[in-house]
Amino acid sequence: MPSKKRIFVSFAMEDRAARNLLRGQSRLGRSPIQYTDRSVNRAWTSGWKTKCRTRIRGCDGVIALLSNNVRGAKGARWEIKCAVEEGVPILGVYIGADRYKPPEIAGRRIITWRWAGIGNWIDRL
Repeated sequence: MPSKKRIFVSFAMEDRAARNLLRGQSRLGRSPIQYTDRSVNRAWTSGWKTKCRTRIRGCDGVIALLSNNVRGAKGARWEIKCAVEEGVPILGVYIGADRYKPPEIAGRRIITWRWAGIGNWIDRL
């Protein structure tokens, strides 16, 4: 089996259940996705952008979980912008029926949530 990729998962805090589902799926033995989660689990109080940029820079890719909640999620939108600035590959994943696409992810691939699609993207990193 190839080595696991380091993936930063960007999400609005209101969507942490979806992030937890993605993380849990990656831990199953027969999962189509394999990665090491490098997402931020809690808000950092001081210098969080510097710490977050370092973490994103050290990842193979970023998965941005997209929903209407991202519209007002300044942190998640900053994480997407940071990944673009750092040249880290980004995959947008719609996690519900809504199709909000933040401008920060313009020009990047966005898919609906499908395990095979997420896994194929990770495998190509």
